[in-house]
Amino acid sequence: MRATTIHAPYDMRVEDVPDPVVRLPTDAVVRVLRACVCGSDLWAYRGEAARKPGQRIGHEFLGTVEETGSEVTGVRRGDLVVAPFMWSDGVCDYCREGLTTSCEHGGFWGSVGYDGGQGEAVRVPFADGTLVRLPEEAASDERLLSALLTLSDVMGTGHHAAVGAGVHKGAAVAVVGDGAVGLCAVLAAKRLGAERIIALGRHQVRTDIARRFGATDVVAERGDAAVEAVRELTRGQGAPCVVEAVGTEQSMRTAVNITRDGGAIGFVGVPHGSGTGLDLGVLFDRNVALRGGVAPVRAYLPELLPDVLDGTIDPSPVFDLTVGLEGVPGGYRAMDERTALKVLITV
Repeated sequence: MRATTIHAPYDMRVEDVPDPVVRLPTDAVVRVLRACVCGSDLWAYRGEAARKPGQRIGHEFLGTVEETGSEVTGVRRGDLVVAPFMWSDGVCDYCREGLTTSCEHGGFWGSVGYDGGQGEAVRVPFADGTLVRLPEEAASDERLLSALLTLSDVMGTGHHAAVGAGVHKGAAVAVVGDGAVGLCAVLAAKRLGAERIIALGRHQVRTDIARRFGATDVVAERGDAAVEAVRELTRGQGAPCVVEAVGTEQSMRTAVNITRDGGAIGFVGVPHGSGTGLDLGVLFDRNVALRGGVAPVRAYLPELLPDVLDGTIDPSPVFDLTVGLEGVPGGYRAMDERTALKVLITV
């Protein structure tokens, strides 16, 4: 089959690799229909996250079940399914608590020795604990397929950020970051009943989507100017619920400085460039809570899936460029150059 591999910074290739097969009785093989490029994939693309030459890549996909192991009972051949960005067994202590990203037997697509989502097919470990069935008719609805694909990562991650920030009905929220995760956090905050949502971003195409998703205000400034602008919008106090969806030291500093005393920050940006550390004294003195991390999207799927299926939320506008599998290297370039927000891959 064909699959995307990474060989060096900025060196992405689509190559022939061995077809996946069921190795364990709990495995399934999924034929990929849709995949996408994540903003976090760009850290590897730019050489800021180590990868072995030829390693697979991609962790967001949905498709149809092609084969199952003898112990798989939750899905069967022909089922349309979505895969969270990590596999999990569904039965360990962490999985039962909803923290599927800490599963004792879990793992990440594209890890050494495992298939990545940006390929024609994927071997799925622990299929019963990992895969979520989708309605068969969704396979013929392009917009719905795109919306459902976001549940593999970006929409669930945005929701995790909003939950970490303590978003509730009537809340005032500020979202740092205008990437796909930040935009989905805006949508998640709106879904949870936020009354005011301040989106921080400088790119009008993206902030237009933020407004479509429910943002009431947009702050285009950065750094100290952004802090001042948010505080002007919040009676000088800052926002009680803040999302950090970038992962840089500057973005986290901005998030801390725009948070109201007693508020909370939901952080989901993969941390990079934060080697100088975070001054815990600031959080301590102002009673600011910091919650978040790797989003357990498998645990959120049963909650979010019905709202996508009935149209209550539609995250599909985060995809603004579609490529075939052979066009994936160009999709990476487009996202790296910020000429694309998020790339959808049709397989």
